[in-house]
Amino acid sequence: MNLTLAHHPVRALRFGPSTRLDGATLDIDTDELRRLLLEDEALGDVTFELVAPGEDCRAGPVFDIVEPRAKAAGDSPDFPGILGPPLTAGMGTTHVLSGMAVTVLDEHAAGGSRGSIGRVLEMTGPAAEGSSYSRLHHLVLIPRMAPGNEGHAAQRVKRVAGLKTAVHLARAAAPHAPAASRTFEPVDPGPPGRPGLPRVAYVGQIFSRQRQAELDEPVLYGLNTTGMLPVLLHPDEWLDGAVVTSYYTSMGGAETYGYQNHPVITELYRRHHAGELNFVGTVASIAGSDNADRDRNCRTAAGLVRWALNADAAVLTKYGGGVPHADLAETARLLESQGIRTAVMVSDVSRDRRVESALLFNFPEVNAIVYGGGNDTRWQTPPAGRVIAATPAIGELLAGVRELGAMNVAGVTNQQGASRLRAMVY
Repeated sequence: MNLTLAHHPVRALRFGPSTRLDGATLDIDTDELRRLLLEDEALGDVTFELVAPGEDCRAGPVFDIVEPRAKAAGDSPDFPGILGPPLTAGMGTTHVLSGMAVTVLDEHAAGGSRGSIGRVLEMTGPAAEGSSYSRLHHLVLIPRMAPGNEGHAAQRVKRVAGLKTAVHLARAAAPHAPAASRTFEPVDPGPPGRPGLPRVAYVGQIFSRQRQAELDEPVLYGLNTTGMLPVLLHPDEWLDGAVVTSYYTSMGGAETYGYQNHPVITELYRRHHAGELNFVGTVASIAGSDNADRDRNCRTAAGLVRWALNADAAVLTKYGGGVPHADLAETARLLESQGIRTAVMVSDVSRDRRVESALLFNFPEVNAIVYGGGNDTRWQTPPAGRVIAATPAIGELLAGVRELGAMNVAGVTNQQGASRLRAMVY
């Protein structure tokens, strides 16, 4: 399996009569894009806004953020299992519009642990300084459902609309030579591999059963993860559309953009190419709903790392709150008991710093723990000069925000390691 990312930098967006890449400027034909999206009869209407880095702007609540990418003709499909058949991702050439993103907003302010405003796109001010998204150009997509389409049906429409838009825009880059390309060297899970180098695997949670998945919620190749056991994935599958975020982005602190640019996987690849280690593969897992479920998943994930990947070490990340925390710790304990050195990452709201959460890591052998920041970091925010929201009520709510927590700002903290806020090893 070989994946090449062909990068086409975008330094400006503008609406125009056709969708085309003019140097580093992307022209977007919104009439054409609207017709494409309204092929789905469940979508009543859609509007578009452009946002540039440094603009005094706040948008939300964020449903998802996607980097525009499109496969070259004849290669593996775009977002398989969602936009087409669930064929294997991660092969061939993918055109990437780097420096920009498609940001999909929700019609309803998300509640739960992130508060009434959900996650927002913050482009200026102290909170924006910590967000990787504030440095991007954004096409903001505001979908509005046709009557009778609510709940998970509406969420499915928003998911598909965001991905279709990302692919449609990236296809404008296909006729052009990329400014830079990156080909990922194939991983080799079997012996002999690279003698003398540690064999390192990655175990990443992609969902937590602390929330029941919607029937039509695509997470892995269009699967909603119900009944899923941990599964081996090639690293390129993560980077090339096999995994997307849950409908509830705030639950795991990860947008689809984060998977496309997965920081743990890309860092392991970097060290693999530099000859520092032998990156042997990945395991996608989910957090269990009870003790039996947890034991089954953790033992399966550890077994795949030990027996299928024959790893010497592993990096683990979680998805969600306290329950995934326990799965992360138990998987690490099982791996350590088999002589496989582990490093685990925790990043969440303040619960990860409470005494009861600390007890979940009361294993002397699990002693490499990275804390990537949480909602204990907060900023006082000035009024936004421009607010983008799906409804006037949400717009008024966003305009009145005077304080933001780290988990409320998309791109500040991320449980897969895409955090610019803080990283501590203790």
